[in-house]
Amino acid sequence: MDEKRIDLNASVYSLCEAYPEIKELMGELGFTDILKPGMLRSVGRFMTLPKGAALRGIDLGLVLDKLRERGFEVRQ
Repeated sequence: MDEKRIDLNASVYSLCEAYPEIKELMGELGFTDILKPGMLRSVGRFMTLPKGAALRGIDLGLVLDKLRERGFEVRQ
């Protein structure tokens, strides 16, 4: 089975393209804007998970824990 690796320097857009399930997880964690039509293709192209978490006031540690729970390996 292929490992699911997350690079925190990658854009949210590229992460969602590689792993579509991330988009749903992000919505569950409070990144609701990413679910709006067009947002992923525009803002998502330059936004990273750490930047988005800081902007939305979401604990990055929580985001990383949830990613790991779903089988992702997170690289910083």
